[in-house]
Amino acid sequence: MPEPDSESISSYWDAAADTFDDEADHGLRDLRVRAAWAGRLRSWMPRPPSDVLDLGCGTGSLTLLLAEQGHRPVGLDLSPRMAEAARRKLASAGFAVTVLVGDASAPPAAAGASFDVILARHLMWTLPAPERALRTWMGLLRPHGRLILIEGNWQASDDGPPYVAGAHALPWLGGVSAGPLLDVLRPYAASVRAEPLTDPVLWGKPIHDERYAVIARR
Repeated sequence: MPEPDSESISSYWDAAADTFDDEADHGLRDLRVRAAWAGRLRSWMPRPPSDVLDLGCGTGSLTLLLAEQGHRPVGLDLSPRMAEAARRKLASAGFAVTVLVGDASAPPAAAGASFDVILARHLMWTLPAPERALRTWMGLLRPHGRLILIEGNWQASDDGPPYVAGAHALPWLGGVSAGPLLDVLRPYAASVRAEPLTDPVLWGKPIHDERYAVIARR
């Protein structure tokens, strides 16, 4: 079965850019939701300032939180419209943050050669080769660096609208449980752990599926 191509994936997220922030955990417009994510990020991150690559940054809500906390983030997204929304959001808050368009699986050299932290939220399910991407990311971390993955297992129904042509070839379509993700990372990490993200304040609503963060240290 053919894999989805990057152009179709980019177009899908371009079309979603205008309404992306309407979801409580995307736009962080609710101050309680925003504070909850700020607190979680602070607990996972090293003391600022750190160089952070925010992969699949979307409209830049977490990128902005990182900048506000004194870190030096670089955003990367495959969708030009998402990246442009992130640039506007950061600039309007007074931060000069680089946001690039590119493939998170193989970050472009313009993003930087090494990082203290690599962050990705709800990205793994979109990747044609997630295990290869994880190896790449761990290789971009400096000694004692951290890979922070905010993930879940939603098991998207076939009854809903299709993602993109060829999406069923994606290994983790619908999400991935914490166990398999930890298993992939263990050979490359000095330590790795999962933290449940069950607090409904994080999502702006009660949840009934698996949501968690994985923190892997090099």
